[in-house]
Amino acid sequence: MSRKRNYRRFLIVLLVADIFSAGILSFGHLKDTVPDTIYIRPGEEEELSKVLDNPLLTWTDTIGASEASTYRISCSLLGILPVKEVQVQTVEEKTVAVCGVPVGLYMETEGVLVVDTGEIVKKDGISCQPAANIAKAGDYILKVNGSAVSGKKELIEQIHKSEGKPMELLVNREGEKIPLSLTPVLAEDDSYKLGIWVRDNTQGIGTMTYMDKKGKFGALGHGISDTDTGELLKIEEGELYQAQILSIVKGVKGTPGELSGYIEYQKDKKIGTIEKNTDIGIFGRVDQPQRLQLQEAEIGYKQEVRKGKAELLTCLENEVKSYEIEITDIYKERADTNKAFALRVTDPELLAGTGGIVQGMSGSPILQDGKLIGAVTHVFVQDSTKGYGIFIENMLW
Repeated sequence: MSRKRNYRRFLIVLLVADIFSAGILSFGHLKDTVPDTIYIRPGEEEELSKVLDNPLLTWTDTIGASEASTYRISCSLLGILPVKEVQVQTVEEKTVAVCGVPVGLYMETEGVLVVDTGEIVKKDGISCQPAANIAKAGDYILKVNGSAVSGKKELIEQIHKSEGKPMELLVNREGEKIPLSLTPVLAEDDSYKLGIWVRDNTQGIGTMTYMDKKGKFGALGHGISDTDTGELLKIEEGELYQAQILSIVKGVKGTPGELSGYIEYQKDKKIGTIEKNTDIGIFGRVDQPQRLQLQEAEIGYKQEVRKGKAELLTCLENEVKSYEIEITDIYKERADTNKAFALRVTDPELLAGTGGIVQGMSGSPILQDGKLIGAVTHVFVQDSTKGYGIFIENMLW
């Protein structure tokens, strides 16, 4: 009998634990689905009830008399357990110029990026690794012997001048400035080397998403990372150029396709400057908007996005066209990331031309109900008809 009682108690404990765990998970999910910020247009105050429509959720219906266009409301579970403080902001209708045009990107790093360390064969035939366990991939060399360096050429000149004497480097390592001491060795080709692989610039093609009335633009929906280290590049400056698509490699299962283009890095082809490289896009200013294909559209906020039909604007043959897509999932818990919703290409013409989403289309604007709601950011490697998108309000600056 005692064994049966103990077994029943054990089952009861398991049941209580399961209920408790389920409650915690449900509460966490509820919290994730409540947005941090809700935007309300004048005359559309009922939007608040739509966004917070959940039978388990209650919120304060009064605010301080001194508060105006921006205020905070407290949301709770059945009026008992606090869930989240939500900022409500009243906004006027905002429009931007939607783009969808491929652009050439050229960016110079802040200092010289160390891609990796390597082995050097010295003049005497002996191999060594002078930078091993000292320099690290991802370091940005800012100064050499107290003098600032901005490119590989300057760094090579400093190494040559050292004639094998120890060199003091100042590097930026994950945001912290660290001094390093490295001694160049005379290599078998009669040149002095530090045993590091470096890079000082990057270039490529992406799609511009929008330009606002002040000429500020947002593009890509994700940042530019170094191909070797995988880390987001810290840029000092960058330039934006016209680009022309020459060919399309269709995406197939296991292999993403790409837009192959041509960029003319000439003064008369420059259309703007790049100021920021972030996890959610490339940002800067446009100097020559007349060289872009632009159309005005109202901003649609994340709370307005719904599953269903939408359109993607992109340029395959030097003309921006609209293609039909479907938003299949919305991840409220990832609303502030560049994988906030999932999409699927349904347009026969785009599927025939590219197989779906290909590299180079990142930043292509997505519209729903005529409003700009986001941009394409990623493609599924195993299914090029599918990908991720970012909400446009995260790309505004």
